[in-house]
Amino acid sequence: MLRITLVSSYFPTSTDTYKGHSAFRTFQHLRELADIQAIVPLPAYPSARALFHEAARLDPNYRPAGIETTYFHFPAIPLLTRPLNGYSCLRRLLPLLRATCPDVIVNYWLYPDGFAAVGAGRILGIPAIVGSIGSDLCRITDPFTLRNVKRTLAGAAGVIAVSEDLRRRAIALGAEPGNVTTILNGCDSSIFHPGSREEARRETGYLESGRLILFVGSALKTKGMAELLEAFGGLLRRAPDARLAVIGDGEYKETFERHAAAAGILDRIRMLGRLPSERVAPWMRAADVFCLPSYSEGCPNVIVEALACGCPVVATNVGGIPELCGESSSILVPAHQPESLRAALETALDKPWDRDAIARSFHRGWGQVARETFELCRRVVESARAGGR
Repeated sequence: MLRITLVSSYFPTSTDTYKGHSAFRTFQHLRELADIQAIVPLPAYPSARALFHEAARLDPNYRPAGIETTYFHFPAIPLLTRPLNGYSCLRRLLPLLRATCPDVIVNYWLYPDGFAAVGAGRILGIPAIVGSIGSDLCRITDPFTLRNVKRTLAGAAGVIAVSEDLRRRAIALGAEPGNVTTILNGCDSSIFHPGSREEARRETGYLESGRLILFVGSALKTKGMAELLEAFGGLLRRAPDARLAVIGDGEYKETFERHAAAAGILDRIRMLGRLPSERVAPWMRAADVFCLPSYSEGCPNVIVEALACGCPVVATNVGGIPELCGESSSILVPAHQPESLRAALETALDKPWDRDAIARSFHRGWGQVARETFELCRRVVESARAGGR
């Protein structure tokens, strides 16, 4: 049986059990096809209270759904050590991979994890496949990371992109075109599926009669939350029955709430915090429209999940979003344009969508993602073995 080791910080931890959801679900299903394990490198930043406070908080014995997982920390200082983080990660990763010696390494998150995975694979003679989920390729903010990402893409035996947009970006940064494979994300149809909007509203406790807009994601400014708030405020002047539900936590949440209060519309907004998938899905069935006005995206799982629930989408025309959204299910607008977003939300709320048809348009489970990932691993391993003869 093929032995596959995941090397990625994009994976659940005891302190963030939803982290790396797409990688986790893929490897859950890969267990049916291969012998798998996970190695999760995490940067440990100094703090006043503990030398490595993340190491102190994390439970090293945590096993996401029974997947054999090893967590390790490597020392890092924000900004200062960024050019060296890949080498620091590599130094601590190497003995772990040498002890297990898998047939192939799979990574999600290009730097520093992917850089270390490719470097360790080169030293040990193990092919490494690296994957980009979006921001690790689209939001490179310094020349040191850019240089190391280019080296990672060029040195990998294979590259996974979660959208055609990311595939083109990877090739532009030096990946061999024939080495880059697009594998779109999936969703769990046992959780995300269509159903009665009225029943979903009872399940969520949202019993108001007004039309509901839903946002799900990290509460970050880059998710377009400022534009969403401005668009929603403008929408209320034309559609006073509209309401907004926000699921997610992050550094912009307090700012969002403060600005909503200053605008006098906080009472029209439900701030729900982070919720597990089982509680997100009913909100998607309860909502009239799902909205994601991000500045950039790879293959956003929340859109996949909303569509699987039959919920129409208003989103920005960025990254891999257009690959998921068609005219029968969605309205796309430019990023950073709250007035265009307001108009799209107004149109979407008034449009008679066929929610059952929307749900039928997306049938892609994590089992299919795992099979495509396994086939790529198999091809890469066969190619490496043939080249070593």
